[in-house]
Amino acid sequence: MSSIQKKTDVILIGAGVMSATLGSLLKELAPEWEIKVFEKLANAGEESSNEWNNAGTGHAALCELNYTSEKPDGSIDISKAVNVNEQFQLSRQFWSFLVTSNLIRNPQDFIRPIPHMSLVIGEKDVSFLKKRFKALSKVPLFQGMEFSDDPEKLKEWIPLIMEGRTSNEPMAATKVDSGTDVNFGALTRMLFEHLQSKDVEIKYKHNIKNIKRTSDGSWEVKVHNLENGKIEYHTTKFVFIGGGGGSLPLLQKTGIPESKHIGGFPVSGLFMVCNNPKVVTQHHAKVYGKAKLGAPPMSVPHLDTRYIGNEKALLFGPFAGFSPKFLKTGSNFDLICSVKPNNLLTMLAAGAKEMALTKYLIQQVMLSNEKRLEELREFIPNAQIEDWEIVVAGQRVQVIKDTEAGKGTLQFGTEVVSAADGSVAALLGASPGASTAVNVMLEVLERCFPQHMKDWEPKIKEMIPSYGVALSENPELFQEIHASTTQTLGLGEKELLHR
Repeated sequence: MSSIQKKTDVILIGAGVMSATLGSLLKELAPEWEIKVFEKLANAGEESSNEWNNAGTGHAALCELNYTSEKPDGSIDISKAVNVNEQFQLSRQFWSFLVTSNLIRNPQDFIRPIPHMSLVIGEKDVSFLKKRFKALSKVPLFQGMEFSDDPEKLKEWIPLIMEGRTSNEPMAATKVDSGTDVNFGALTRMLFEHLQSKDVEIKYKHNIKNIKRTSDGSWEVKVHNLENGKIEYHTTKFVFIGGGGGSLPLLQKTGIPESKHIGGFPVSGLFMVCNNPKVVTQHHAKVYGKAKLGAPPMSVPHLDTRYIGNEKALLFGPFAGFSPKFLKTGSNFDLICSVKPNNLLTMLAAGAKEMALTKYLIQQVMLSNEKRLEELREFIPNAQIEDWEIVVAGQRVQVIKDTEAGKGTLQFGTEVVSAADGSVAALLGASPGASTAVNVMLEVLERCFPQHMKDWEPKIKEMIPSYGVALSENPELFQEIHASTTQTLGLGEKELLHR
């Protein structure tokens, strides 16, 4: 087995939406830098970014109720929702820049307009939704949101969900027509095609075995070529680990102090997919409900219209599950191998704290198809089991770390871990994930390349006009940017009529 030694400026690990986004940003900001990408699988966007492995909601907090919590005094905290929406606006701007610059074409292949809706049942939740609607309506980012608790109006909005409903319990929904469905798998593949045309070397079927410091402070990455069995060594000044659930074990290999006392909790998911075109055509929205008591935020039930391979699809879920794998294509030893002396107490503390979650996941794993149908019927009363099949979604690894809330706290979100000197960064966590990729990668640039930010700022503002500005506090700028990205990405009403 011969080994090859090569030098490069930037190494990106994992060919998912995060590496694709960071690579695309860097190619615009530092076109002369040499970038190499290593991916274990045969193609780009096959794991967490794949369209069958994530919700593709284009998370903008328009419909996800877990981003707005009720405070003890009954008022609604909308800060997280505003924050997530601000981040999604950055993604829209960057994608628009790529389209107007002809770096990617045919935006309808990865983004389409779909109404985003929240749906609740029962007096208490109707009152919550009404308060949420009032609070969000004051923010420019949530303009155009409608609220209704009128059954006739709801029949207009969601005929499939209202048909055959016998309960007289109060129901309410909010609807935002400017929501989107994003096919992150397609977007990832488009970005990697663009990067390849810019001489970025993308090596598929290459697995990372180790990452270690060299005497001059560079990083040596040991890579196993899965096709010919050869081992290669690549050295670089900067490594980004964007390997989805597989990022944590690689981060641990770096040995940086920031990688200590962090654990991962894998959660798998299943979706029910409708195989009856007659049913699929009766629904046109992403409808999010409220998570059941004791259920984690990532298991909020939703009935989604999706476009996959330009075909309209209807998905319901997710049903949470448990697998010790950190990736769908991972190993059953992933969880055990991620427990190290430095994070053992953190992991044990999380285990003790999260007994309710563990119990919930075990119950979900044990669900029969009949039980899943019962949950689906809470959304579609007339659902027939023969119209639906089960699809296994992607693995998510929630971050466990020691916080002010105590040892072993489970984090529901996306976060960057980077070395103090900025030479290595890893992305951990799950939702809102891909939707906020541009914001997260800008954070990586700010942390890891502070010395370049001043020179890069004009170009960043050209790509992302609202960079450094809160759109929620600048309504005119928001209107202008929203109108232009809507037009560039083909999300307007005129475009709808032509589809």
